[in-house]
Amino acid sequence: MTNPDLHLDIRDDVAIVRLTRGAKRNALSDGLILALRDTFETLPATVRAAVLDGEGPHFCAGLDLSELKERDAGQGMQHSRLWHSALDLIQHGPVPVVAALHGAVVGGGLELASACHIRVADRSTFYALPEGSRGIFVGGGGSVRIPKLIGVARMTDMMMTGRVYNAEDGERANFAQYLVDEGTAFDKAFELAKRIATNAPLTNYALMHALPRISEQSADHGFFTEALMSGIVQAAPEAKARVRDFLEGRGAKVSKG
Repeated sequence: MTNPDLHLDIRDDVAIVRLTRGAKRNALSDGLILALRDTFETLPATVRAAVLDGEGPHFCAGLDLSELKERDAGQGMQHSRLWHSALDLIQHGPVPVVAALHGAVVGGGLELASACHIRVADRSTFYALPEGSRGIFVGGGGSVRIPKLIGVARMTDMMMTGRVYNAEDGERANFAQYLVDEGTAFDKAFELAKRIATNAPLTNYALMHALPRISEQSADHGFFTEALMSGIVQAAPEAKARVRDFLEGRGAKVSKG
């Protein structure tokens, strides 16, 4: 089922997923959340990386407040779990996702960005979690993902005081891995996605699915999981071919950036 608020474009082996509610600062309706879920669940097998972008001057200003309604505890829990299932298909989906951030990355928009694997922010970007001042709590996975980026203390401060981070402070706080000039976030994100798409698929899969889990394991369990993944990944025919190319002088060497 198509949704006018989301556009999918395939360029070679990179999927561009764009929020197209620019007039509403790409606020997330339930329909848009479901469209994100369905899109990432059904990406063509030829796609090896994705870029998530927002139309207009803002990436995403969060939950569409026009849809905010009274729910009992059970309904509220189920609504939150709907968001969890959708964003999990971004974080633990089939391909790495690079977010192109600009303008507002607020509330649910920050939760969405935090589900991506790499975040590129331009200098117009700002970050906020206004749920605290609105008498609500994050419900799209933010309490799990965002502290892993910036720490519990910073997230607590944002929600308690309404603190807003600009692009420069946000990069230092680890909201984004890249900071670029205004208007160039998509170009950089697409460049990175093209580079990521050249990696061996099993290596990307291990980085998406194994590395986050290893980081939460005890050292002993983590070392064992690492050994398993290392054995699996290096046994793939593509990995063997790449190592052989390097040993025989055909592979590129690492150079100073």
